[in-house]
Amino acid sequence: MEQITHSLRTGEVTICELPWPRVEKGMLLVRNHYSLVSAGTERSTLKTGRKSLLGKAKERPRQAKQVVDTLRRQGPVQTYRAVVKKLDAFSPLGYSSAGEVIDLGHGVTGFAVGDKVACAGGGYANHAEIVCVPKNLCVRLPKDADLKRACYNTLGAIAIQGIRQADLRLGECCTVIGLGLLGQLTCLLLRASGVKTFGIDIDNAAVTIAKEHCCDDAWVRTESDAASRIKNHAFGLGPDAVIITAASSSLDPINFAGEIARKKGRVVVVGAVPTGFNRNPYWYEKELELKMSCSYGPGRYDLDYEEKGQEYPPAYVRWTENRNMQAFQDLVHSHRIDLDYLTTHEFSLRDAPKAYEMIVNRSEPFLGVVLRYDVKKSLRRRSIAVRRAAPVGKVGIAFIGAGGYAQNNLLPNIPRSDRDVVREGVLTNSGTTSKRVAERFRFKFCTADLGDLLANEDVNTVFIATRHDSHARYVVQALDAGKNVFVEKPLCLQPEELSEIEHVLHQHPYQHLMVGFNRRFAPHATELKKHLGTGPVSMMYRVNAGAIPKGTWIQDTEIGGGRIIGEVCHFVDFLTWMAGSLPSSVHATAMLDPHGLNDTVSIGLGFEDGSIGTVCYFANGSTQLPKEYIEVCSAGLTGIIHDFKRLDIYGNGRPLRRRVFNQDKGQVHMVRQFIQTVKEGGAALITPDEILAVTKACFAVLESIQTRQVVSI
Repeated sequence: MEQITHSLRTGEVTICELPWPRVEKGMLLVRNHYSLVSAGTERSTLKTGRKSLLGKAKERPRQAKQVVDTLRRQGPVQTYRAVVKKLDAFSPLGYSSAGEVIDLGHGVTGFAVGDKVACAGGGYANHAEIVCVPKNLCVRLPKDADLKRACYNTLGAIAIQGIRQADLRLGECCTVIGLGLLGQLTCLLLRASGVKTFGIDIDNAAVTIAKEHCCDDAWVRTESDAASRIKNHAFGLGPDAVIITAASSSLDPINFAGEIARKKGRVVVVGAVPTGFNRNPYWYEKELELKMSCSYGPGRYDLDYEEKGQEYPPAYVRWTENRNMQAFQDLVHSHRIDLDYLTTHEFSLRDAPKAYEMIVNRSEPFLGVVLRYDVKKSLRRRSIAVRRAAPVGKVGIAFIGAGGYAQNNLLPNIPRSDRDVVREGVLTNSGTTSKRVAERFRFKFCTADLGDLLANEDVNTVFIATRHDSHARYVVQALDAGKNVFVEKPLCLQPEELSEIEHVLHQHPYQHLMVGFNRRFAPHATELKKHLGTGPVSMMYRVNAGAIPKGTWIQDTEIGGGRIIGEVCHFVDFLTWMAGSLPSSVHATAMLDPHGLNDTVSIGLGFEDGSIGTVCYFANGSTQLPKEYIEVCSAGLTGIIHDFKRLDIYGNGRPLRRRVFNQDKGQVHMVRQFIQTVKEGGAALITPDEILAVTKACFAVLESIQTRQVVSI
């Protein structure tokens, strides 16, 4: 299939041939007929891409700060990889489309193949021939729906949510500041609901169009008497509400809204404007209510709602983002609002680059720019060849999942010069990621079909770097297919999954299963263990983990498993390896958290050889403190690892000190040793007993927190 992407490095728009997106649980596969270019948002994205690195940093100061923080913590190598990965990625464009359902994921109800639907969501409703969209971001349309009009879906929902925030009644008055596409839609909807509607813009043409189609009256902002004329038209009081749909770095929209609004009125920010307003009209003179509008409506940015399909009860949340979309589509289909004048330009998908050049350069006036897809074109699922086939090596590698961690820490460490190591195929949920990873890291092909990897005789080793909830499933499938497996931590999320993996391992004793417990391969760690020798040890591992909001996928117990299962397994494995003995008991205590998170926890571990260890995993510490600190004592010796940058060993005369400039957590050595082991047929780097015991110990941590008892493993 074809999809429009852009490069953040250059701002260039290209049409890429990509694999189809994968149809996951709760998702719909949709063949687009039309998609709407959000000219303001997408123009800004492309203009940022065309700036220098310094210009990009000024445009996105938050991301620039993240780069500086990464440089400080991890050093230039990891920082460079992270920046290059971001700049060189194929980034999809678009977030509003309409088309026909061609496939349904597990658990989807209320839709059928062949239904017409309108879709929403950045990263979902892209400018692509085929898109995969969560069911709560799709609206089922009547059979006779006009899909060109329906593709305005997302902006329509945004406009409706802004109006709902304004809380207007029949006969009241509203002024819309900013008469671009979103402002025009807002005015159309206001008039349809019986609200007296006025508009303001800096562009004469936009004002003229608004007067003709959607406003009772409109003015150019530079007119000196604009404020007084609005007040006079609004019953002499001023507007009951002002909705700002403009995109500007100026404070004028927010201050002008305060100037014209009536006393006790409401100002709603929908567009991208600064809010450092003058205090007097907002607080002292009028006591105005300033409200922000959350995109499409309640449910936006909620993992449970958007990705897992959990609905809000209408008795308590009448208008969710999906219901806003339904309301908009009903208005469009019943012709109570007329969108036709908004579509000033229509381009075929193949001519999309011309559309973006027009938008970026403003070479001619435009409002709604719609992309049209060739729905008569024959499409089929297939892998996409990236480079010519190379000779089959001893290690044929495929990747399932290739996000940020894989691109920064796994893929760069696969040897490029070893002719026995061949990169075969890549599969991710996103076709753009699959294609870019395959090109950048020189894989033969990318695909959306798992069978292209597991049934491929040239693939004997599979790396799994997907979200945590799919690890166990892919591990079992890959082992059953006769592949060696490297899976990023955690191995699985549930005891039942662990039992299934254990069963499959017994059936395939000659295949390698490796979990990405990289810290045991760090140079400072291996040197420390060499000096300590054998015998019981006492250990303390303090992790300044930092807080992660509850709504993120990592904290979701069904998707990420929570931070104990998802991350603490790293530290339990490290202590297991350092002790050279399997954990035998766990006692854990968690600090009370209002959100029910086990983010700040102290874990005591006992080992079969008598060693003891403590993991202090704290989410409530200072961000200025380095993340990891390890202290190990044995037979009069003490070793300390400071965030994998410095090693100090005390006990035999003058302390031994080792320092490195770049933080080294062992990923390079882990990946290369694993590949070498597969190539030469050596013993497992981490034994199955260790892998299973560490996972069981993490499950025991959760049990101990709940029961407040010591749990035997």
